[in-house]
This record gives sequence, structure tokens and C-alpha cells, in this order.
Amino acid sequence: MKATEPPTATTEDRRQRKARKTREALATAAVDLILERGLAATTVEAVAERADVTRRTFSRYFAGKEDAALDFVRGDGDRINALLRKRPAAEPPLLAYRSAVRDWLADRENPAWHVRPRMRRLLALVDSEPALFAAYERIRVDAQEESIRIIAERLDTDDERDVRPAVVVDAAAGVLTAALRLWARGAPGDDSAAADLAALVERAFDALTSEAAQAAADRNSEE
Repeated sequence: MKATEPPTATTEDRRQRKARKTREALATAAVDLILERGLAATTVEAVAERADVTRRTFSRYFAGKEDAALDFVRGDGDRINALLRKRPAAEPPLLAYRSAVRDWLADRENPAWHVRPRMRRLLALVDSEPALFAAYERIRVDAQEESIRIIAERLDTDDERDVRPAVVVDAAAGVLTAALRLWARGAPGDDSAAADLAALVERAFDALTSEAAQAAADRNSEE
């Protein structure tokens, strides 16, 4: 019997590309069907059929239709954290997170998920569909926990004992979430304002730093 040869780098790359395409096809199908039919009328079987794969294949990638529809959000959370890791070590943590978000929004080679067609409608739906909201929250929490670990490493501290990493990340991620929700409440079906999200995020971060500075000034004047 001929011995099985170990997979080459080219073979692994091909498998990874195929897996990525399958995942993207399932995510796209889930978004399309949910926006076409509504969440309740969309089944996992229908998503798999639209993506031209089996129900079993779907289960290898996602736990449910909500996770599939929001996979773009998960991917961009990973990208923000990757950019955060690359920020200069001497950069203050809040500024590092803000810069990572700015770089994510400015990336034209790999556009942020909100640039994709109809993402504004999907995000608006998150607030009205409990199952989608729960999936969105799980994704958000996972991304933020990773961000906290990254900030803790930058500060050379223990995030289980030092409150600073969690405070920085919760504040910065809260700014991004607030900006996204305001953006999602724009005109339904209008994707032309996607570029405005970057400006809205900048204004939201400015509001945070301005309020923090004012609070510090007021506290100092009282002492």
C-alpha cells in the first residue's frame, strides 16, 4: 500500500481558501435570506441550500442562522484586535484602540463589514430581534475580552487584578457601539452613508474624551 503523503503548503492553502469561501457563502446566504424573509421564516436548511452546501456542512461552521448572519461582525472584531496589537507600544491604550478602529474603517483593500450592501438594515434588525441581539452580544463580548487581554499586555499588568484594561476597552467599545447604532438608524436601505460612519465614530470618541476631561477638571476644582 502506498504511504499517504503529508499535505503540502499549497494543499493547506487551497483547503483554507475553500473553507473561507464556504464560510463567506453561508454568511452571505444567511444575511440575504433574513433580510428577504425575516428571521423567523429563515431556516438553517434554507441557508445551506442557498449556499449550495449540506445542512451538515453548515453545522461545521456555525451554531445557528444568527451566528452565520453576524459572522462579518465577528471577522471585523478580529481585525480590530489584530490592528490593536500592531499599535506602537508607547501609545496610550485608549488612543491605541481608537487608532485601530480608524485603521479598520479606512481599509479599502478589505472593507469593513458595514460597507457591504444592506449591512445597515441588518444592524438595525439586531435591536428588534432578541435572537440576533443575543448572538451580537456574544460576538461583541468575545472581541472585547480579547481586546482586554491585548491592553493588559501593553500595560504589562494582570487584567484580573487591574481594572484599567477593562475600563479602557469597555469605554472604547461602547463608543463604537453607540456610533454604529446611530448610523444604523439612518434611512432604511440607504447604503450611501456608509462612509459617514468613520466621521461619526470620530465624533463619538471626541465626545468621550471631552466628557472625561471635563469630569476631571470638575473633580479637581472641588478638591
